[in-house]
Amino acid sequence: MEAGQFSQPSSPKGNGKQLQPLPLTDETQFLENSQDDLNVRQLLNVVRRRALVIAGVAIVVTTGIGLWTFSQTPKYEGKFQLLVEPVTAENKLTKLTQLQAIEPALNDSSLDYETQIKVLLSSERMAAFIAQIQNRYPDINYESLILENNLTITQIDKTKILEVRYRDTDPDKIKYVLFELAKVYLRYSLQERQTNLNQGIKFVDGQLPGLQQRVDKLQGQLQTFRQRYNILDPEEQAKQLAVLVSNVEEQKLDNQLKHNEVRSLYATLQKQLGLPPNQAIAAASLSEAPRYQQLLNKLKEVETKLATESARFLAESPTIQSLKEQQQNLLPLLQQEAAAVLGNNLSGLSERQYLSSPSTVRLELIQQFVDAANQVQVLEVRGNAIAQAEKRLNQQVRLLPLIARQYTDLQRELNVATESLNRFLAVRETLQIEAAQKALPWQLIAKPQKPEDPIFPKPKQNLILGAIAGVMLGLASALLAERLDNVFHSPEELKDSTRLPILGLIPHHKELKLFKPIAELANFAQPNGNGASAKNQIGDSPSKERATTRKASWYNASPFLESFRSLHTNIRFLGSDTPIHSLVVSSASPGDGKSTVSVHLAQAAAAMGQRVLLVDADLRRPQVHNVLGLENHQGLSNVIATGLTPREAIQRLPSWDNLYVLTAGQIPPDPTRLLSSKRMQYLMEQLNAVFDLVIYDTPPILGLADGRLLAVHTNGVIMVARLGKTDRSILLQAIDALKISSAPVLGMVANGVKRSSGGSYYYYDRYYTSNQESEVENAKKLLQKKLGLR
Repeated sequence: MEAGQFSQPSSPKGNGKQLQPLPLTDETQFLENSQDDLNVRQLLNVVRRRALVIAGVAIVVTTGIGLWTFSQTPKYEGKFQLLVEPVTAENKLTKLTQLQAIEPALNDSSLDYETQIKVLLSSERMAAFIAQIQNRYPDINYESLILENNLTITQIDKTKILEVRYRDTDPDKIKYVLFELAKVYLRYSLQERQTNLNQGIKFVDGQLPGLQQRVDKLQGQLQTFRQRYNILDPEEQAKQLAVLVSNVEEQKLDNQLKHNEVRSLYATLQKQLGLPPNQAIAAASLSEAPRYQQLLNKLKEVETKLATESARFLAESPTIQSLKEQQQNLLPLLQQEAAAVLGNNLSGLSERQYLSSPSTVRLELIQQFVDAANQVQVLEVRGNAIAQAEKRLNQQVRLLPLIARQYTDLQRELNVATESLNRFLAVRETLQIEAAQKALPWQLIAKPQKPEDPIFPKPKQNLILGAIAGVMLGLASALLAERLDNVFHSPEELKDSTRLPILGLIPHHKELKLFKPIAELANFAQPNGNGASAKNQIGDSPSKERATTRKASWYNASPFLESFRSLHTNIRFLGSDTPIHSLVVSSASPGDGKSTVSVHLAQAAAAMGQRVLLVDADLRRPQVHNVLGLENHQGLSNVIATGLTPREAIQRLPSWDNLYVLTAGQIPPDPTRLLSSKRMQYLMEQLNAVFDLVIYDTPPILGLADGRLLAVHTNGVIMVARLGKTDRSILLQAIDALKISSAPVLGMVANGVKRSSGGSYYYYDRYYTSNQESEVENAKKLLQKKLGLR
């Protein structure tokens, strides 16, 4: 290396511009709850990681349930079914409630199953049955049957079927108990039916006297009503009144016509007889004749009766006919008496008057005048009688609606009372017939059978449920362990929690020696001008050359070293617009593998042809010189503190043309003060001007300011997290600290990735393993061929 290379900071290749890092936006504000959320992929990873826990819990639970199942005494269960219908007496009594207000107890005709079941299981009902069973099974009592729920009765859905179940360890005992219990319940149903029937008969007998008395009372009231108003049927009475009113109106009209005619005749005869118009001699003579008046009064009475009875009876009735006959008998007598009276009065007339009208003295003229006078009086009397009859008929017509309503009410009450009486009589007869019958009202539709299979325990079902419960408890235990385990287990978890890109996946290798791959990498990646490796130039033997070729081939195919190539490639892609010339490799806590990542990343970059400087900036616990096997007598601390030139402190790694190392040097008393000095910043500018890539291996971020002081003067920070070790909360706190210091974070490196973690490493390792197996198989075939084996 030239001495003048570090004298002046030359203009770097694009160094003057800082690379724009991945910004820490608001998306990096992590909620505590988001750390606990597991999606489906994470759940599968948890299952893979905690498979032993899940399997162990499932096996323990299933075994425990299996041991408990097979240690239990088997229990059997038998049953029978009863078809329970409402007692017939209840149905018959229900008919009585249609129009009668009967006690509420009889209104509900449906069977109360809940109450019936309690009655069937009551101690009083079960006492006789238990005493009978104890003769054969003394251990049975009310507590063992009912209180321990060995005997249960349930209604099947909403049907009229009761199902009786009994559990015990002896199948023969179950069958015997159920058979005897079925007999008891059937006898009970018959007794209940007889009791209900007798109660129904007693109730009906108690109601009959009152109903009979009410019917008799209503019949008497109806009879009195008919006698009072002289009516049998209001409808017929209305028809008769209508006919009578029509007849009276006709008689009234006819009487008026006749009266007018007779008055006209009377006036004509009076004129012919020469009587003064204002003095009716004949009428006066007739009014003074006692016999004439007596006959006339009799005729008036007959006419009055005839008019009155005409309003009540038809013309064909015997009463009307008799009155008319009397009328006809009185008229001739009245006319004869009138003729005799008028003849005497007329004899007192002057001779001149008599001679001037010789026809007036004739008997016919006298007879006509007498008849006209009689008819006038008779018609007037008859008109008055017709008017009175009409008045009475009108009164009857007005009273008829009220009479009809009262009659209808009485008739309706009588009909209702009679119908109720008839219904009670019919029900009593039916109840008496049914009380004499002995048929059982309940039916045994499913007889008790001896149980064959136990209902408890059920080994197959219990084992299946135990396995399911064990798996569920195992999953719960795994999730609980996962929540209590606050470390990362997969790159996906690391990415989801930090919200940063995963730049590299470093596989786990238990037998890896960190310094060994350096020589292997040098033999593969540092060719000379002719394409030969450095070791070939110094005269290695052919056997060593073949060994070196095998080592280089191993590096070319090793998942561990290939992961650093991928890491370096991803870092270069981050700086596609502005190249990355310096970066800090750090971690949240010690032991995460940051130094290992720094060393191998530098090797991968050098193998790609970049001029790389690895700076051990961990002035507290430096590790780079131990990893690479270099001396650490002087280094970074000496350059900053003593004025040692970078050229004197930087060491070139053997067999590597492009890889240089600046060790930490002597540990200073105050590393933070040195790293924050202007001399350190000037040194970083010098290094960026000379090398293509400068990698700073710094102490852990959390709790120390060293890494953050250097990160702000580089293109960014790469955080290393070891799966299965790095604490989540510590890593997130470290990222928050970088955000506060405005240090750009390029991404994460997942260290210690295993095949169970999934991801790209799993597929690459599978590809590598399959290639190895194929090479081994080919080698076996070649060996067999040489040895002559098939």
